[in-house]
Amino acid sequence: MQLRFLGGAQEVGRSAIMLKDDRTIMLDFGIKVDHKTEYPVGMPKMDALVISHAHLDHSGFSAAVYNDMNIPTFGTMPTMDLSTLLLEDALNIAKKQHTKAYFHKRQIRNLLSRYIGLDYHTEARLGGFDISLYDAGHISGSSITLVEKPHGKGNKRVVYTGDFKLQEQTLHSGAEVVKSDVLVMESTYSQSNHPDRKKVIKDMVDKINETLENGGNALLPVFAVGRSQEVLSILYENGLTPSTYIDGMARKATMIVMNHPKFIKNREVLQNAVSETTWIEEHGARREALKGPSVIVTTAGMLNGGPVLDYITRLNKNSHIFLSGYQVEGTNGRTLVDHGYITLDGAKTKIATPVSFHDLSAHADKSDLHEYAKRSEPNTVVCVHGSPENAKALANDLSDEGFTAVAPKVGDSITID
Repeated sequence: MQLRFLGGAQEVGRSAIMLKDDRTIMLDFGIKVDHKTEYPVGMPKMDALVISHAHLDHSGFSAAVYNDMNIPTFGTMPTMDLSTLLLEDALNIAKKQHTKAYFHKRQIRNLLSRYIGLDYHTEARLGGFDISLYDAGHISGSSITLVEKPHGKGNKRVVYTGDFKLQEQTLHSGAEVVKSDVLVMESTYSQSNHPDRKKVIKDMVDKINETLENGGNALLPVFAVGRSQEVLSILYENGLTPSTYIDGMARKATMIVMNHPKFIKNREVLQNAVSETTWIEEHGARREALKGPSVIVTTAGMLNGGPVLDYITRLNKNSHIFLSGYQVEGTNGRTLVDHGYITLDGAKTKIATPVSFHDLSAHADKSDLHEYAKRSEPNTVVCVHGSPENAKALANDLSDEGFTAVAPKVGDSITID
C-alpha cells in the first residue's frame, strides 16, 4: 500500500489523502479557503471516495471528481445532505463573485446518484478492501474511516480520523477509538489543550445574560454545520432560546441534522431549541430581531459573508459579539479580533461593539490526540491537518513516546510495508 498526500499535509484545509494498492481510495477531497481558494494537487484516477464529514475543507471538491469519473462515494447520510447544502452554497457564491466554478449542479447530482450511505459499524466492500465508518464525535455524521484488506497477505488496518473529538459535546458523544496499524490523524491543536468546556459555557451564558439585561443584542456568528446546532442546544439548556433568533444557512443545516436523529445524542434538546427559537424567514425580519434585547445566531462563523454582516453594523451600544470558533488568518473575524475592524463592501469598517472568544472547538486537543494514539495502538502515526509547526511537533512528541511518527508535506508519498 501507498499513501499519497494531495492536500491537508502540514496545512489545515483541502484534505485529500490517496490510499493506493490494487485499488485507489481517496480519503476526503476538500478545498482550502484562505486569501484564495486552493484545491488538491491533481485529479488522479480513483476507484472510490470516502468523505469523513461535510465541512468544505474535507468535502468541498468532491463534486469535481464527477467531471471525468463515475465512482462510488462512501459516507454517512448526514454527510451527504450537509455536503450537498455546502456545495450548492459554494456554487452560488462563485456565481455572485464571478469566480470560476470547477463543478456545476450536474456534478453534484452525479455525486448524489453514486453516493453510498453507511451507518456506523457497517462494512462496504471495494475489491479486496473493506471500508467501515465509526463515530468521530465532531459534527453530525462525522466519521473515522477504517480501510483494511482482511483476506490478503500482509493485511494492514489503516485508520483515518478526519476531524474528531474524544470529549463529549452537548449533541455528540466522544469519538470511537479504532485499532490500527497505520493511524492517519489530525494535528490541528497538537500543542494546546482546550479550556474546561463547562466553564467556557458558563462564562458565555453569563455574558449573554448580562448583555440582555443591559438591553443589548448578543450576536453569535457560527459555522452553519455543527456549531450552530451545538450553540442552539446550549442556549436551550440555559433558558435562552425564547430570546433567540436564528438566521442564514444555519436554519437549513439544523433541519438536516434533525432529519438524522440517530447521529446525535440529546435529540430532544435540539428539537426543543428549534421549537422555542424564532426563525428569520426574510430580510425584513432582521429589524425585528434588533428592536429589543435578543440573542442572534447566524452565519458566517468567520464574518466573511452571510447575514452576520447585515447585523454587525446595526447593533446598539450595549451589544456584544461572541465568537466560538477559530478565526483563520485573513478573515474578517481574525481582523476584528486583532485590529477592531472588518472589510465591508470593499471598505474598512470600524466595529465598536466588544468581542469575546469562547472556545467551543469540536476538534481533538493535545490530550485527546495522545490518548487516541495510545489506545489505537498503531505501528505508524501519520500527522496531517495541522500547521507545519503543529504537525511536526506532534510527530516529534509521538516519536519520543515510542511511535514511528511522520508529518508529510503536500505531494509526499509513504509506502506502507
